[in-house]
Amino acid sequence: MADLPTHPIRLADLNNRKRAHFTIEPDSDGRKAIATALDVLQIKKLKFDGALIPTGRRDWRIEARLGATVSQACVVTLDPVTTRIDEDIMRSYVSDWDVPDDEEVEIEAEDTDDPLPDTLDLIEVIIEALALALPAYPRKDGIEATVVGVTEPGKAVMTDEDARPFAGLAALRANLENKGDSDD
Repeated sequence: MADLPTHPIRLADLNNRKRAHFTIEPDSDGRKAIATALDVLQIKKLKFDGALIPTGRRDWRIEARLGATVSQACVVTLDPVTTRIDEDIMRSYVSDWDVPDDEEVEIEAEDTDDPLPDTLDLIEVIIEALALALPAYPRKDGIEATVVGVTEPGKAVMTDEDARPFAGLAALRANLENKGDSDD
């Protein structure tokens, strides 16, 4: 397995009055290592292009464009499924970021703030962004999942309808109604 590439940036070394532009295009070994880290078949193309932007004395924001062509296994057939990803990425790194003391914390859907690290590895940002952008259940075009029902001989296969919370009550009600009809 190839070693995971790194692209560390020590934020304290950057000029906090100017944007720091970057373009990262890992070579084939780097893409292979990232594919292994993400548990995908292959990453054919990968480009992360953007800037680190100062947003205060010590705070920074990443504004970048992630482009990738990724091959994953189809969840039904295991055949390769290719997905093109083009995402705008924005992350903020805040020096006075607080870790809440509460056991349960509500996180906003668009929360992009993270604590300010001493060194930021842009490869880690790429991996996180790719993991969030990849389809969770890739499926080849035209392939439908099939339902397999297995049970003991002589018994009816349980369906999704049977598993619903009130399915048992509905069956009981239908049974009682049938019993009431036969009593007449």
